[in-house]
Amino acid sequence: AFPLHPETPQAGQTLEALFAGRPVDIPGMLARLRQVARELDLPFGERKMTFNSRLAQELGKWAEDQGRGDAFHHAVFLAYFQRGENIARQPVLLQICSAVGLDPAAAQAVLDQRSYREAVDQDWQRSRQMGITAVPTFVLNGQRLVGAQSYAALEGMVLSSEVGKR
Repeated sequence: AFPLHPETPQAGQTLEALFAGRPVDIPGMLARLRQVARELDLPFGERKMTFNSRLAQELGKWAEDQGRGDAFHHAVFLAYFQRGENIARQPVLLQICSAVGLDPAAAQAVLDQRSYREAVDQDWQRSRQMGITAVPTFVLNGQRLVGAQSYAALEGMVLSSEVGKR
């Protein structure tokens, strides 16, 4: 699981800088993430940097309103975790918008006006209230799973939560 760090500079920072002063085995953590990604058939490239995702989150909210949220989120995932692109850079985000069928000019206006700033602020406030400090975190009926999880683990969470399988 990666900790949530909204203070990450726009240029990004190395994982060593991100975890400085904390007893984190970065190579071990990355090896575990690669293994889980392989098990889940998810693309995962070589991670050396972390980037600020704030603008991507704001565009993600807009993309959801445009009916393209899933496509946008998937494309951002690939850009960040597979290709290691700096998703804090507006040209990267606008290219992603274009690739998933969103109007880059409209996306630029969203970025310029920060139209979804408040919605993302509310999401961050809710995550703090819920004690969420890392991504991904799955919460269901008081249960919590942190980090990339197998289908079996998620299924177990759903079944034990009394939500029921659909």
